[in-house]
Amino acid sequence: MPISTVVVKTETSARLDATPVPEVGRTITVALAGQPNVGKTTVFNMMTGLNQHVGNWPGKTVERKEGTFVFNGNRYRLVDLPGTYSLSANSPEEIIARDFIITERPDVVVAIINAASLERTLYLVAELLPLPAPVVIGLNMVDVAEQEHLEVNPEVLEAAIRVPVVPMIASKNKGVRELFQAVDDLVRSREGYRPNLPEIRADHRAVLAELESLIEGFVPSPYPRDWVALKLFEGDQVITDMMRQSLPSDRWAAVHDILLAHDDGMMAVASGRYEWIGRMTRAAMKHPAVGQIGLTERLDRILAHPVWGLGVLLLVLGALFWLTYTLAAPIQAWLEYWLGQLGESLAAMLASAPPWLQSLVVDGVLGGAGTVITFVPILVVFFAAMGFLEDTGYMARAAYVMDRFMHLMGLHGRSFMPLFLGFGCNVPAVMGTRVIDSHRARLLTIMLAPLVPCSARMGVLAFLAPAFFGQAAAFVSWGLVALSLLTLAVVGIVINHWVLRGERVAFIMELPLYHLPNKRTIGLLVWQNTLAFLQRAATVIVAASVLIWALSYFPGPDIQHSYVAAIGQMLEPIGRLAGLNWQLMVALLASIAAKENAIATLSVLYGAGGAESLAPMIARSVPAASAMAYLVVQMLFVPCIATVAVVRQEAGWKWALLNLAFLFIISLVVGGLVYAVASWV
Repeated sequence: MPISTVVVKTETSARLDATPVPEVGRTITVALAGQPNVGKTTVFNMMTGLNQHVGNWPGKTVERKEGTFVFNGNRYRLVDLPGTYSLSANSPEEIIARDFIITERPDVVVAIINAASLERTLYLVAELLPLPAPVVIGLNMVDVAEQEHLEVNPEVLEAAIRVPVVPMIASKNKGVRELFQAVDDLVRSREGYRPNLPEIRADHRAVLAELESLIEGFVPSPYPRDWVALKLFEGDQVITDMMRQSLPSDRWAAVHDILLAHDDGMMAVASGRYEWIGRMTRAAMKHPAVGQIGLTERLDRILAHPVWGLGVLLLVLGALFWLTYTLAAPIQAWLEYWLGQLGESLAAMLASAPPWLQSLVVDGVLGGAGTVITFVPILVVFFAAMGFLEDTGYMARAAYVMDRFMHLMGLHGRSFMPLFLGFGCNVPAVMGTRVIDSHRARLLTIMLAPLVPCSARMGVLAFLAPAFFGQAAAFVSWGLVALSLLTLAVVGIVINHWVLRGERVAFIMELPLYHLPNKRTIGLLVWQNTLAFLQRAATVIVAASVLIWALSYFPGPDIQHSYVAAIGQMLEPIGRLAGLNWQLMVALLASIAAKENAIATLSVLYGAGGAESLAPMIARSVPAASAMAYLVVQMLFVPCIATVAVVRQEAGWKWALLNLAFLFIISLVVGGLVYAVASWV
C-alpha cells in the first residue's frame, strides 16, 4: 500500500492517521517493549499522536500509556509497556510488562532496541522471545550507531535471530512505517516464524528438563511451563511463590531440593542469554577501530567531568531561565493586555449588576484564574527546554555529575532521577521513588522531593521576580533555584543521620548516548503538561480564587475588614520573622491548593483585576528584603495538596504530616535568615 494512503497528518497530530479511527477490520493489540532511552516513547507518539490516553496500571502507580491508529485497514491498539531492562521480578515495571504479555496475549510484541548499544538492549529481546506473543524488532538509532563508528547489518541480525528486524531512525520518522508493515505482515501470517531461542548454559540443561517434568500439569494458566521452569531456576520470587502454592507438597519438596542443589541457576540462565547475544551479533556488528573516539565520549569528557560538568550544569540552569524570560515575556505581556481589556469589557457589561457580582466575575474569576493563564507561555518554554535536555541524553549526565552530592545524603542514582522529575511536578517525583530498592532511601527521597522547585513554583517565580527585581530577575531566579537545591542537600544530610543513619548505597546508572531530540515527543510533552495545567486552572484554581475572593469581599465594607484579613492578621506575627505582611501570608496558604494560586490570591487581595496591574502594584507595596524573603519561602513552603496526598499514599500519614511540619519550619527559618541578611545589606 502506498504511504500516501496511510499517512493523513494535521498540524496537531504526529500519528500516521490523525483522522478519527473508523470501525474497520479487526482490532490488533501490539505491546511496545524496550529498555529506557531506546526511543520507545518516540515510536509510540509517532504512531498514536494525540489519540492516546495516560493513566495508571490497575493497582499500581506506574504510568500506563495506550493509543490507537489505523494501518492497512486494521485498527491497532498500541500499549506502551513500562521501560525495563529485564523481565525479572525486581520492580513493578518488570512484573507489569511480562504479565501483560502472558495474560493479555497481544498479537505482536514490538521490541525497540538501540543499534548503538546492541548487546545490552538485546538482553530484553532474549527474555521476550520465549513468551507466547511473536516479536518484531525495531533497530532504532542507526544514525547514533554510525556517529559512534558502529556498523550494524540488520539483514544479518534478522537471519541470526529469525524474527523481523527493521532498521529505524524514529526521531526522523524513518523506518516507522516499515516497522508496522512488518507487524502487519506477521499478524496476517505467522508462517515461517520460528525464532532462534536462547538456551540455558549446557551444563544445566538436563536439570532444567527435570524441573519442567516435575511442574508439568501444575502450572497455572496462562503461564508457559518452560518459561516458569526458567524463572524458578532464576530464583524469581513471584513465580516461586506461585508454584509453591500450586504444587503438591511432595512435588514442591523435589523442586525445592533441585533449586537448593543448583543455587547457581541464575548465573546459568544469564550466561546462556549472553552467549546467545554473542552469537547473534558476531557477524551482524562491526566494532570501531581501536583508538576511534565517538561523539558521546568526546562530549562526556566535559559534560560528565567532576568539575567542568558541574559548571556546565549551572550554566544550563541559568540559560533555561534566561530563555524562559526572553521568549515568554512578550507573549505574556500580550496576554496580560488582552485580559485587562476583557476585564474592562466585563465590568462595563455588568455595570447595572449588583456590586458583588461584578466583583466576583472581574476580581474573583478573571483576576484570579485569568492571571494564572498568563503562565502558559512560561510553562510552554520551560517544558520544551526540559524535554529537549531529557531527549538528548543530557539529564542523565546532570544526575551523574550531582551523584557525589547525593552520596552525602546516603542516596544513590535511583534516587536522583525521581528528584529530577520534580522540576516538572512533585507528584510524579514522589511516585517515581518506587524504583528505589532501599526502604530507608525511598523514605528520604520522598521527604526531599517537595524541595525540588516544580514548574508551578517556577511559574510563580517567573511572574514575581521581574516585578520585584526587573532586569536582575534571571539572576535572582537562578540563585533561588540554587538555594532550593542547597537546602535540599543540607536537609538530606541531616535527615540521613536520623533516617538512614549514615547508610552507604551503591550508584549504578546508565548514561544514554547523545542523539538528536524528537520534536514530536517534545511537542506532545508540552501539550499534555500545558493541557493538564489549563484543566487545573479551570477547576481547582477557579474554585480557590472564588473562595479567596469571598473571604476578601465579605463581610465588608472593604478588604481590611474581611475574613481573609482576619486570618492573615492572625498569621502576620509568624510572617514578620521573614518580613511578610498578612497578604503574603494568605497567598502562601492559598498556594497549598495549587502553587499558581499565590498569584491569583495576590491579584484578588491587592485588587489588581489582572496581571497587568498586579506586577507594579505589588512591587510598590513590598520592600525588596521582604520580596526576596517571600520568594525564598514560596520556593521551600509546604507543597500543593496533590503532592501531600501522594506522599500520604506512598509513605503513610505519619511521614506526610512530618513532611508538612518540617517544610513549614524550614521555609520560614531560611526565609527569615534571607530577610535578615537582605535588610542588613
